Amino acid sequence: MSDVGARSTTGTETVRGPAEEEEVIIGLEVHCQLDTRTKLFCGCSTDYRDDGPNTHVCPICLGLPGTLPRVNRTAVEYAIRVAKALNCEILEESEFSRKNYFYPDLNKGYQITQYDKPLAVGGWLEIESDEGGEKLVRITRVHMEEDPGRLVHKGGTDRPKYTLVDYNRAGIPLIEMVTEPDLRSPKEARRFLNKLRATLEYLGVFDSEKEGSLRVDANVSIQPKGYFSIHGKGMKERGRVEIKNISSYKGAEKALTFEITRQKSMIRRGQKLGTETRHFVEARGVTTASRSKEMEQDYRYFPEPDLRPMQIRSWCDRIVLPELPDARRARFMAQYGCSLNHARTLTGELRLAEFYERVAPVDAALAATWVADTLLGELNYRDMSVATVSPDLFIALLTMLRDRVITDKSGVEVLRNLLDQLKDTGCCETPDECVKRLNLTKAGGAGLSGVIEEVISEHPRAVADFAEGKKEAFNFLIGQVMRKTRGRVDPVELNRALRERLEGV
Repeated sequence: MSDVGARSTTGTETVRGPAEEEEVIIGLEVHCQLDTRTKLFCGCSTDYRDDGPNTHVCPICLGLPGTLPRVNRTAVEYAIRVAKALNCEILEESEFSRKNYFYPDLNKGYQITQYDKPLAVGGWLEIESDEGGEKLVRITRVHMEEDPGRLVHKGGTDRPKYTLVDYNRAGIPLIEMVTEPDLRSPKEARRFLNKLRATLEYLGVFDSEKEGSLRVDANVSIQPKGYFSIHGKGMKERGRVEIKNISSYKGAEKALTFEITRQKSMIRRGQKLGTETRHFVEARGVTTASRSKEMEQDYRYFPEPDLRPMQIRSWCDRIVLPELPDARRARFMAQYGCSLNHARTLTGELRLAEFYERVAPVDAALAATWVADTLLGELNYRDMSVATVSPDLFIALLTMLRDRVITDKSGVEVLRNLLDQLKDTGCCETPDECVKRLNLTKAGGAGLSGVIEEVISEHPRAVADFAEGKKEAFNFLIGQVMRKTRGRVDPVELNRALRERLEGV
């Protein structure tokens, strides 16, 4: 009898045969540092990165006996701003709790966070799904908490010889945004994180340039297709893995891709998947076992006795949101005539959207293509930010392209030269100076006619083939002219001039 699709039980887990379809279930817990001047419960500065370790601390953020915390009002307003942008319901009353666990990055042995009374619940964020349409990723809750300290491991990669602790980060305001398990692939997870980062930037509540300002814990499991609709909510049949402290969007995609491959391999071999916490080793692109997964009862939550519950729903009406990515995307399409793909790319980062609006008056369609496709690609290749490029510099380049002073190919060469100069020295020549230095002014008129005559005389066989009706011969001659002019000729003008010349032969 065939065993395809057969089921057997190993422990508490059902092992399925290869005939049954499976789906990836991903939920994210995203921690964002709020960009306030002072910490969440004391007056210590959060601008510590250029100072020595353990220099921005006080008895309150170190949790010394007899100290009393006091809530940072700006941090609460920032958290409400985020909750509103994520379409959440702000609760009538929210409360801080103590989360007890003993780890070196928590000097006082507990973390002040929110548990059964978070700031907000029940929101959503719209992203592009793997199928190409839009999908809603539900937000379970948004709550506030303090950041722990930073551990610095020394003397090894996987097994350091010793660890140093820096408490400068301890007490910085954090918000944690927890999603429902609505994501179905690492690519969807990355799209969600990119959209969330853009939303937070538009809100002005965090600085993406700061190290560790956005960190991700990813929960992932592989379940039978349609598991939730058949068995209800929860992941009881197969174990769930939590990947801790992923520090980048690319890292999240890599960590999830590796973990999904690892779990599928275990399922194929009939091995049991346990519930555990794993650590992502970014240098190697793998996850490693860390510890068994803690449950809520392990943290022994109880209300923070030194802080009163907050009644903050009345603050919502006073907090006005700026234009967010989705609204700006729709405006770019209506105001500038951008395509959906260009508008989505241009609004995916606040600095890029602002840069485009500065250069769009030259020619909105031309600017959209050159910013979204050419400039962004060249910046990513060089690991540079759009903030390093002056809008006035790019306006000058776009103007030369619009006025057909240079060709598109020459424009790309100019842009690459300018970006290389910026990367190496921090400054660069003007586009006009670069065009003159590289002799990239568009060839035309008598100059183009002269090059055409040279090509015709050098390739009589191709000219004869054209006369016999071979289209490939014409394309060959076009390529020879482009090579001689280094792409400095308008393709439309070249096509017309060469055809007129050949048909007159």
